[in-house]
Amino acid sequence: MTELNRRALLRTAALGAAAATGLAGGLTAVAPAAAEESTEVVNGPWLVSVGSGVLQINPGHTTPQQLLTTGDQATTSADGRHVAVINLSYPNEAVAPNLSLLDRVTGEVRKLISDPFGVYYESPTWSPDGTQVALVVNHDTLVTVDVATGARRVLVQGHNMARPNWSRDGSMIVMRWVSRSEGPQLRALELATGKVRRVYVPDVGERFDWPVFMPNSERVVFCTNRWTRDVDIVGGSLGSVRIDGTGLKRLTDEPRVYLSPVFSPDGRYCAALSVPPTNEYPDGGNIIVTTRGFDATWWIPGDEYDDSSRLDWARAL
Repeated sequence: MTELNRRALLRTAALGAAAATGLAGGLTAVAPAAAEESTEVVNGPWLVSVGSGVLQINPGHTTPQQLLTTGDQATTSADGRHVAVINLSYPNEAVAPNLSLLDRVTGEVRKLISDPFGVYYESPTWSPDGTQVALVVNHDTLVTVDVATGARRVLVQGHNMARPNWSRDGSMIVMRWVSRSEGPQLRALELATGKVRRVYVPDVGERFDWPVFMPNSERVVFCTNRWTRDVDIVGGSLGSVRIDGTGLKRLTDEPRVYLSPVFSPDGRYCAALSVPPTNEYPDGGNIIVTTRGFDATWWIPGDEYDDSSRLDWARAL
């Protein structure tokens, strides 16, 4: 972990964040019923997956906590109760690939599914009711896993897919898709019909990634260099498009790194991993936050996250 970056002020009041919630290693004693009965959506901590392990930044604090010492690509359920993480086999590590769940109230970690060495998991995403987790297996199979039983169901198979994201209305999963005839694009799976809809086709040579539904489930936000090709920056800017493929819009003006955009639990803000202009080295950056209308931006202080793989924003318990 690198030296703390304290170059910005945390705007807790603007985010409507709750008091810090201690987890793993310093678990706050919260009764399970309290988490289940609360209906008010309050923004809680950010979770940053750093390749092998997960950091947590509590509202009002700048020093990250070590939430998990193993696991990657962490994402929280809509009610904030559980965190899904994948564990993959790394050199010299005898860890079979698995998808596990951390209970933020009890601190218990439960292995949900596992596979033999050589199987690859990627980008878990929660159904809005918290009963299922979808993820890509071996780059070409999108499955759902029942949280209660661990039962798997194949949704799509035989296509190159990455970074699925479940809409908040529960009707669709958007993902980066590679068509055999058309090349890379964004597509959305309609869960009721099984139909895969084309959402976005990039320009020739355009680099794009990280699709995520806006809270109203009507548009998809993604990282792209469509408007910043004259600058050698990963991500470049954020854009959005309607789910029917119309209404392409550039959301951010200043060229910068954008990785792993995520909307706040209350739907009022969007955050992403980025690199502050004062950073000498583009090392994975810090958290940049903007209003949902992308008209006000500020930085969250904390560590600079080398090789971060994902940002998530948990609901407070």
